[in-house]
Amino acid sequence: MQLIDTHAHIYDAQFDEDRDAMLEHATAQQVTQIWMPNCARETVSGLMALAEQYPSRCLPMIGLHPAYVGETVDQELAAIEDLLNRHAFMAVGEIGLDFYWDMTFVQQQFMAFETQLRWASAQGLPVSMHTRSGHDRNAFMEAADLIEKLALPNLTGIFHCFVGTLDEANRAIGMGFKLGIGGVSTFKNGGLDKVLPYIGLEHIVLETDAPYLAPVPYRGKRNQPAYLRGIAQRVADLMQVSETDVARHTTANAQALLPALYTNLLPQS
Repeated sequence: MQLIDTHAHIYDAQFDEDRDAMLEHATAQQVTQIWMPNCARETVSGLMALAEQYPSRCLPMIGLHPAYVGETVDQELAAIEDLLNRHAFMAVGEIGLDFYWDMTFVQQQFMAFETQLRWASAQGLPVSMHTRSGHDRNAFMEAADLIEKLALPNLTGIFHCFVGTLDEANRAIGMGFKLGIGGVSTFKNGGLDKVLPYIGLEHIVLETDAPYLAPVPYRGKRNQPAYLRGIAQRVADLMQVSETDVARHTTANAQALLPALYTNLLPQS
């Protein structure tokens, strides 16, 4: 059995003291590949260093996270685009909309989101999308509205940290996207118990979002890729299938998203 963590910030400073041990623990739990979303210019160096050290295991994305969008958004996007054009990345991410903390730069968030969606479409790369609602605005719905309006060719990817309704899940699936299922699936009131039993395994991938959103029984502590195993078991319980089936399908789903450049880096069964 092998698992792919499709979203983990393992370059984060919270892992500086034990990063090697954390990766060894992940391997022991059959997590064979970790996809790393970028946040802003300041996170690129750590992400790229890990990608160079573990080229077949730690795969890099490039993108500007909506929570990092501010007054310097134009400069940030220019720097990110330059990196995208000069280096190989497996996806454009983490991009999207965040209405939770601050609404000051919402207009700029939409501009940055659309710009990066267009990059992904033009370069044939999947996207990893962050949609966090707040201030009585549904970030998933507004992101989906924009994607449908743009109707960009060859656009695919993952709605990272999906926590929406069954209707929202079906909308994402209908647009050709996968649902990123993580630690929230283990939360008592996480809501995914009302979604996962009613969709197919072919529509989901697994993620931790480490170091954030640790699953039960580690909730409130630092998350790590090794905990993906517990998420897989919870998904198996909710969908009434075996953990082996969850691993097999979600790994295949993730691998199918990889651009051609990365197909030679697929973990071997």
